[in-house]
Amino acid sequence: MNSSFNKLLTFKTLITASMIIVFSINFLFIGRVDALSDSRQLVLDAWTLVNEGFYDPEKFDEIQWKRIRQKTLQKQIETSEEAYSAIEDMLRPLDDPYTRVLRPKDYELLKSSNFGSEINGVGLQLGEDDDKKVKVISTLGGSPAEEAGIVSGDFIETVDGISSEKLGLAGTASKLRGESGTKVLVELSSESGAIREVDLERRSVDLRPVRTKRLRDDFHTIGYLRITQFSESVPKKVEEALQELKEKEVEGLILDLRNNSGGLVSSGIAVADSLLSEKPVVETKDRNGIKDAIISQKKTSFDGPMVTLVNKGTASASEILAGSLQDNERSILMGEKTYGKGLIQSLKSLGEDSGIAITVASYLTPKGNNIQGQGMTPDKLLDLPDTSDYGSTDDKWVRNAELLLGSLLEKEEVSIQTTELNNEEIKS
Repeated sequence: MNSSFNKLLTFKTLITASMIIVFSINFLFIGRVDALSDSRQLVLDAWTLVNEGFYDPEKFDEIQWKRIRQKTLQKQIETSEEAYSAIEDMLRPLDDPYTRVLRPKDYELLKSSNFGSEINGVGLQLGEDDDKKVKVISTLGGSPAEEAGIVSGDFIETVDGISSEKLGLAGTASKLRGESGTKVLVELSSESGAIREVDLERRSVDLRPVRTKRLRDDFHTIGYLRITQFSESVPKKVEEALQELKEKEVEGLILDLRNNSGGLVSSGIAVADSLLSEKPVVETKDRNGIKDAIISQKKTSFDGPMVTLVNKGTASASEILAGSLQDNERSILMGEKTYGKGLIQSLKSLGEDSGIAITVASYLTPKGNNIQGQGMTPDKLLDLPDTSDYGSTDDKWVRNAELLLGSLLEKEEVSIQTTELNNEEIKS
């Protein structure tokens, strides 16, 4: 009896002691979490945001995402810079160059390009190819990069002597940015393998995202609308531009999306809404596999014939717009194959002055085409050298678009005349 009682007492004592130890460890853990430094909290916040939003959660199991968090928080992280470096290391296994931490300078610059009309830097829009090489998507009009002859398809080899492979996509972009008046030495290689160096002086570049003009010949009046990027102000500016062109009685429209590397997806969709009537614009697919189709409104701002110009610098939000116009047979696409970025990022605040971009969804064109890594093929391919002055009298791409649009308008006139003739025959 005493022996059984003693055993029970000993067992209870062990259980109680174990509970005390467990609770003590839990309290210690809670205390450690509560006592996380601001720098470590930055890392934990970044991990949480990606964990909750990243479009491909299956990737987490593949790379042991929770273990990565644990190992990252064990590092020495005492400063903000150490936190940013730790986040970059933590994100690398995701193998997604578009999910990236944005240091204060980069975060402010990205917000400025999305919501403002000016940007400081050299005017390069960058991406990665299948081999993870940093590639030029496009150059901004009037930028130092454009003036230096850098073109879509060039590869960034080094920036100020540091290889782009070491810097990564985000690091390369960050290294190219800086105060106006400062210089940066860039080594580039072309698609043919030729290597050259250019010394670029950073400066403020006027983005002027929407530009228009009227093109006239002996037979037709055509509107020309160029969109260089999709910032917050673009949909309203496009509405105003289309209204202005309608007042000038244009018969058709050339939409120029060459070297438009994207921007705010919502702005690209809003522009499509101005040109389509109750048609599917895009289909997005989130992390749960749920597809969400976006349909345009009934009212349009312009319903005349269109030709849309695209090239290998046409990417992301501009591909959404071009894809919606092509799949709905609203516009003929002319030019060359587009870049092929079918992923959508969400920009989140991280701390007081930094941020993180997270790929949250993929998209398909209205006919279900996934353009990620593939791009879109135009209806009419152009094998012509591109111009440095888009929309000018020397722009052969625009001239070809004019000729095609002119033929479409003439067919339309013949169709109208035939209809009128048939009506006259019926009356007689």
